[in-house]
Amino acid sequence: MAEVITPMDIDGDDNNPSLKPNNKGKNVVVSGPSHGRATPWVEKYRPQSLADVAAHRDIVDTIDRLTSENRLPHLLLYGPPGTGKTSTILAVARKLYGAQYHNMILELNASDDRGIDVVRQQIQDFASTQSFSFGIDNAKASVKLVLLDEADAMTKDAQFALRRVIEKYTKNTRFSLICNHVNKIIPALQSRCTRFRFAPLDTFHVTERLKHVIEAEGLDVSETGLAAVVRLSNGDMRKALNILQSTHMASQKITEEAVYLCTGNPLPKDIEQISHWLLNESFAESFKRISDMKTIKGLALVDIVREVTMFVFKIKMPPDVRVLLINDLADVEYRLSFGCNDKLQLGSIIASFTKARSAIVAAAK
Repeated sequence: MAEVITPMDIDGDDNNPSLKPNNKGKNVVVSGPSHGRATPWVEKYRPQSLADVAAHRDIVDTIDRLTSENRLPHLLLYGPPGTGKTSTILAVARKLYGAQYHNMILELNASDDRGIDVVRQQIQDFASTQSFSFGIDNAKASVKLVLLDEADAMTKDAQFALRRVIEKYTKNTRFSLICNHVNKIIPALQSRCTRFRFAPLDTFHVTERLKHVIEAEGLDVSETGLAAVVRLSNGDMRKALNILQSTHMASQKITEEAVYLCTGNPLPKDIEQISHWLLNESFAESFKRISDMKTIKGLALVDIVREVTMFVFKIKMPPDVRVLLINDLADVEYRLSFGCNDKLQLGSIIASFTKARSAIVAAAK
């Protein structure tokens, strides 16, 4: 319900429009969120039913069948971000409960609410109360659902406490745990759930979903622009939609160059140029040119390392040299993740390529 904040009364004739407030001050109507152009496309195009989920049809069909047969177990959905884990379980909840959807599920983001008190209070209180399925025809819908997103962020104590809660309230409550790293979930919890792994989406499914959004939004997207969005998303649908929306906000026509400039990633031609310098120029010249390009184009060294690594896989070189070079680049990326000095790590990259160059020359003799 909207809340109206009324300004101070103004003395004078109420019939005189010049003395009435112009609604530019404190006469503000605080309303719900707008569902217009400002809505993030990630939420606007989130699948509403299991049939709308872009990929993983084998997993989705299995969960759909278990739901229809009233045999839904506790679930553990894991995999990289943006692969449809949360969308799938929310679609299950909508299928089960319909209009009563918000009353029958407890949705918690375990990254925020991850302590043992949450398990003992919120979750246990919700699971222990009897549900009344008014307006829901199926008896199976009387089973409530606890959705724990990012469950791998829960403390170990909270996970141990949750283990007992799951056992105690299985009769009337189903638990669904969603995480990126299954190894951070204690074995006792894993054994109580049916596990499904959501792999990164393949190029076909990401492309098809993006084409649907492009058509719905009436966007002007070139083929190379769409390919760039798909490539940079790395199988993450959420990331793909965010890149598409942010590029659209920055540029009317979405091209390959616009996508790379908007995301701050190095262009493929820049990576080819950097690789050419690394493989052909002296240490000092390579260091100067790459540093200048980084400064002018605002590139991050970690992005350069990742893209150069992919480039190394494509070019011809002796297998043993490639192995050593990839290993050195992996070490540089690891050090950069801990905030090590960019200049030192750039020097390390050039040194690795200098050694690889010498090894290639030696192998050719």
